[in-house]
Amino acid sequence: MTKTLKITLITFAAILTLGGLGAWYAASSINPTQLTQLLSSAVKDATGRDLKIAGPVSLKIFPSIGVKAEQVTLSNASWASQSQMLALKQIELDVKLFPLFLGRVEISSINLVGLDAYLQTNQVGQSNWNLSSPVTASHSKSSSSAPPQTSSSDNILMAIEAIRVSDAHISYQNGDNPIKLLEIPKLSLMAEGSKTAILLDLQYANYKLGLKGNMGSVRQAIVDWDQAPLKTSLDLTLTLNGKSLDITGKIDKEPKVSPQFDIKLESKSFDLAPLAAASIASSVGKSTGLVKPISTQSKYFFSDDALPFNLLPNANGSIALNMNELKLPNLTALKDMSGTIAFKGDRIDINDLKFDLGKGQAQAQISLSQISSAAPAVSMKALAKGFTLEQVVVSSDSSAKVSGGDVQVALNLSGRGKSLHQIVGGANGSAQMTVGNARIDSRLLNAAGDLAITIMDTLNPMRKQSNQTVLECAVAYLPVINGIVNVKDSVGVETDKLNIVLSGVVNLNSEAINLKIDPHQKSGLTTGVDLGSLVQLEGTLQNPKAGINKEGVVNSAVSIGLGFLTGGMSIAAENVRSMSTKRQPCKTALHSWADIYPGSN
Repeated sequence: MTKTLKITLITFAAILTLGGLGAWYAASSINPTQLTQLLSSAVKDATGRDLKIAGPVSLKIFPSIGVKAEQVTLSNASWASQSQMLALKQIELDVKLFPLFLGRVEISSINLVGLDAYLQTNQVGQSNWNLSSPVTASHSKSSSSAPPQTSSSDNILMAIEAIRVSDAHISYQNGDNPIKLLEIPKLSLMAEGSKTAILLDLQYANYKLGLKGNMGSVRQAIVDWDQAPLKTSLDLTLTLNGKSLDITGKIDKEPKVSPQFDIKLESKSFDLAPLAAASIASSVGKSTGLVKPISTQSKYFFSDDALPFNLLPNANGSIALNMNELKLPNLTALKDMSGTIAFKGDRIDINDLKFDLGKGQAQAQISLSQISSAAPAVSMKALAKGFTLEQVVVSSDSSAKVSGGDVQVALNLSGRGKSLHQIVGGANGSAQMTVGNARIDSRLLNAAGDLAITIMDTLNPMRKQSNQTVLECAVAYLPVINGIVNVKDSVGVETDKLNIVLSGVVNLNSEAINLKIDPHQKSGLTTGVDLGSLVQLEGTLQNPKAGINKEGVVNSAVSIGLGFLTGGMSIAAENVRSMSTKRQPCKTALHSWADIYPGSN
């Protein structure tokens, strides 16, 4: 070793020793009370909030400066319902030592224990977690035209290598909606070279969600987003109540340009029922179709609540789906599902969506366009066939069963709007469904909802006298023009006792129903007067009811009068006419499948 090198190493060691001693002396001379006051003052200046540290504050020195504080609280926004937004049993910060000599503060790790967070949004959309002070906000507006610069906060983010959270409880309230409670037993983000290892355990009500794996550096992504070219990868596994979903792919982001991504979602078995149940549990007073509303019903059968179009990304890329089994609420599982979700700016297309349904197959194409406009456009084409009601209908009552019932469904519909009601209310297109011979337990029919029950009771008032319905066939062809469904003998049902045809109008905008019912007995000649034809279905989709078919009353009265005058000959003639023209309602109602879904038969 040369003399010069020895001197250099000794000098460097001496500098490190002196620096360490200086840091030790500086740290040991710091009064924890003064440090608490300094931190509180800095937070107050930056956010306008009060930071209080009621517990002890301790320091460590080497190889990094560690700060540990207990019983820490951060005050809430003035309008919030809770006085504190955050409360911590303990917080630990590790600050890198040597960057301090260069005038930089770099936090290498954060450890939070016993976090209680009270997050809230008020009626005008303000969030209590927005910690920008008025001075900061006004300054940012005045300097918005200036070129972006790397701030000290960016340096702090770049330095964070580990974030650990344990025993966290988060409550969230949006306006006057019910409070949602989340528990996070464990969360960690750990830097591992150019990647970040992620571990999350989260619980909401009775539903457990986990996320594990790695992705490109999170801290680098935060700093580079819209500032520098960014390339990051994903290799994560999402678990929901024990069912797993693998998420892999890559994301590319150029400054001021929408991100480009290529992601794959793969699973052997995944269950959406917990997500649906969690959504229902968090909503009060809204009709969902899965459970009856807790409080007052919505005005419309198709909800007028705004759909979350604002949450859809304005991006370019694709998501490939490949799932061996996807379980849905109250339905049989979808098997071998595949498809591609393509994102192109303000448009999303779900292409070549295919899956096995029962022993049959289904395919669909769905498009959403002009997503950010006042009236997003939605279109859907779908075809499903080769399965039976028995294969797909799931009941919570194991003794209530359905047997048989070959099904084919096709639809080609489009509409515009922010809510389901708006989209359906102005829809155009057509849909058709056929059901073959089946035996259906009455308890299943009774669980189908108010609309279905009213229709069935109106069609067949004698239905309740039997514990099952023997269906020979049913066909419903529904053409829609600007939200108006004109039914011209295009809904037909045949049971072992009745032939039934519906005609009339359903206005999907007002949801008003005006459907005349023409049922005919199949057991020989009758009196010529069918009491079922005196009834029609009216009201709304949300509140359907049986009414009087005035035209049927007049026609029946005329028929009765002529019967007396002709000695019964007109009644016999009415029976002959009825039997010859109304005995094949399913065949009369059926339309060409190719007219609805091109290429089908």
